[in-house]
Amino acid sequence: MNDNRLVSMANQIADFFQSYPESEAIEGIAVHIEKFWDPRMRRGIYAHLNAGGADLKPLTRKALQKLAAKQPDLAKSA
Repeated sequence: MNDNRLVSMANQIADFFQSYPESEAIEGIAVHIEKFWDPRMRRGIYAHLNAGGADLKPLTRKALQKLAAKQPDLAKSA
């Protein structure tokens, strides 16, 4: 899956949680990606994040950083 599609999907999740308090939104985005994205998708979005994260919304970026901290092996292999 290409980076543009992954970014779009991750940002759509962030759009859903936009009205939540920031900490709840970040947690919700992270949980969704952790539960419903397969490892290849997560590696792809982490690689995109590590390459500068172009076009990621701030909530998306924070959620990915939180999730990557919980899964350092997966995030580093990107």
